[in-house]
Amino acid sequence: MQFWGVTDPGCVRPQNQDAYQMEQLDRNTVLCVVCDGMGGAKSGNVASTLAVDVFAQEVRNVYHSGMTQPEIDQMMEGAVKLANFTVYDQGQQFAEFSGMGTTLVAVLVHNMEVTAVNVGDSRAYRVNHNGIRQITVDHSVVQMMIDRGELTSEQAKTYPGKNYITRAVGTEAVVMSDMYHMDLEKGDCLLLCTDGLSNMMDDQEILFEVVHGVNKQYCCQRLLEIAKNRGAPDNVTGVLVQV
Repeated sequence: MQFWGVTDPGCVRPQNQDAYQMEQLDRNTVLCVVCDGMGGAKSGNVASTLAVDVFAQEVRNVYHSGMTQPEIDQMMEGAVKLANFTVYDQGQQFAEFSGMGTTLVAVLVHNMEVTAVNVGDSRAYRVNHNGIRQITVDHSVVQMMIDRGELTSEQAKTYPGKNYITRAVGTEAVVMSDMYHMDLEKGDCLLLCTDGLSNMMDDQEILFEVVHGVNKQYCCQRLLEIAKNRGAPDNVTGVLVQV
């Protein structure tokens, strides 16, 4: 497996409140996590960095190569809960961090299987020659409206409240995460990204860049450049894994 990542403040915001980590846990296992912080200039980056660090450290502490799928699920859910507790606790203790929170999306790729977990609207996609599929489901107001038939996916892209999320890590004492499982095939790619990227590009554009790009090593940089060429009003983060 190979993996690459990039993060950038974008074209408008002076500070980058996104954070990510990628690491190989053993020969057949890779962990990636992406967070998009919120809470203002003083605390958004604190929330995202804390969540990424705590989540990744907990997985490192618990993971071993012989884990069953239920054990992996429990580990991933536990890591989200610990990240949530840590961010929430800091927000309660320090006035300057009050109300801070972050999205979180993470994948554990073990052999040819992926376990994904998310809170908020940062996304995980599976991309290959057969197409692109969004693995995670956004926890957002527009997704709720799509589910109720009040908006189409196209209308949601320009809806004024598209940035409002319904779940976040660290804003409440308890958080609910969603878990997803998928079998992969050789050559498949996984893309994790914040909405600073997904709001700037259609799925088919992402598909083209990932599948037909000359070198996967430069794919995240190309995606970033496209987002910035279109104005990138938000921070932009992308992580790509190829199995």
